[in-house]
Amino acid sequence: MAKLSNSIEEFINELLFDAGGSLEIQRSQISDHFNCAPSQINYVLTTRFTPIKGYYVESRRGGGGFIRIVKVNLEDETDTLELFYEYIGDSITKDKADDLLLELYRIDKVTKKEMELMRVALSDRALYESENKNTLRANLLKNMLLVVFS
Repeated sequence: MAKLSNSIEEFINELLFDAGGSLEIQRSQISDHFNCAPSQINYVLTTRFTPIKGYYVESRRGGGGFIRIVKVNLEDETDTLELFYEYIGDSITKDKADDLLLELYRIDKVTKKEMELMRVALSDRALYESENKNTLRANLLKNMLLVVFS
């Protein structure tokens, strides 16, 4: 399944590149190309084309349905910070926080050591006495981002 997901991701990225960073396509076109269920396309879109990875995805279902994917430029720090804040919201799970930290590392905003320190500070183990770990984690992460982007 991972191999198929990787192929679908690569295919969509090629289409995005050819289209100049903005693409509108029907889900069925992609699933027909790979001879797979449309749910597989949904899986790839929700796991590989996320806001923190710099993608805006809009989906409309039904007969005239489509998927619109836009590659967002993460070089503008203000826009990136806003995008990350929106992703975090009022609460964030450990797994989603880890995804965000990995993206910070990937775009060279933090070193590997800084990323690992932040992961430990945001871990369930570090927040074990908090009644609402995910809310506390969101607040801590937003404050960490202020330092990263200052």
